[in-house]
Amino acid sequence: MEYSLQNIILEIHNQEEKILSQGKRFIDEAYEMTLYLQNLIFSVKKLITEQGFSNDAEEIHFFRTIKPQILGKLIYYNKVYRIETSCPVNNGEMYYGYFSTQLANLKREYIEHICNSDFYRYYQSGRTDKDGIFFKRGNINYHDGLNSIVFEIDPEFSTFFDFKVARIISNELLYTYLLTKINPEENPDMIIQKLENSKDIFWTDSKNALIELVYALYASGAISHGKIGIRKVSLLFQVLFRVPLGDLHHAFHRMKTRAGSRTSFLDQLKLSLEEYMDKDL
Repeated sequence: MEYSLQNIILEIHNQEEKILSQGKRFIDEAYEMTLYLQNLIFSVKKLITEQGFSNDAEEIHFFRTIKPQILGKLIYYNKVYRIETSCPVNNGEMYYGYFSTQLANLKREYIEHICNSDFYRYYQSGRTDKDGIFFKRGNINYHDGLNSIVFEIDPEFSTFFDFKVARIISNELLYTYLLTKINPEENPDMIIQKLENSKDIFWTDSKNALIELVYALYASGAISHGKIGIRKVSLLFQVLFRVPLGDLHHAFHRMKTRAGSRTSFLDQLKLSLEEYMDKDL
């Protein structure tokens, strides 16, 4: 098949970077990404319909990993657009109350429909022994009392459980988004907007490169003996270089699954430093 997990993640990331570079409002970014992801999933569906899968392993891989990445982001951006178009216009009490309510709703939905399910525990544990049941088409068991959404899915392009994985992905993204709305001290965008000094200090490489550096410093325990979380480490760099890094969790996931070196920026740093050292010899 033409699509692989690495290609899909890279394609979505490139589109996010392209839209972000245009300096548009987040509400406009969410709208454009919703349209883009909707078209992408239609294209992938057309490819699956025309070419099918060469074997069971390919089908399982698609419905466990590839499709949920697209659908999860689509659900996320569509929800963000709906939230942003309905929120109060200022940062006052109503504004924070609105986003606190959204977060409470998300947590309630998570408790009622996701975290207490056997499938959630199966997926989060990394098990694969039942993938042939969960991620192959035609295996839906209606005796399990499944959510009514099962009657609306296309059985040729869904196993129902791929939708559940997409919901897990979208919920994680929404949780991070809502936290930054109700905790302004952890929202890099708001801090960056308030900074007036150090405008001559800015990051000139890609955001992926900075995220790679942030995770390396966090994983090594080089900052505060490793006693502060990844969010605070990233916030330091976002404020210093005046650049929002967005969703760290999924950026890190992209790093782990990208083709070639998973530490390309750190590799280049080492090479650059060694070349610089050689100049003094």
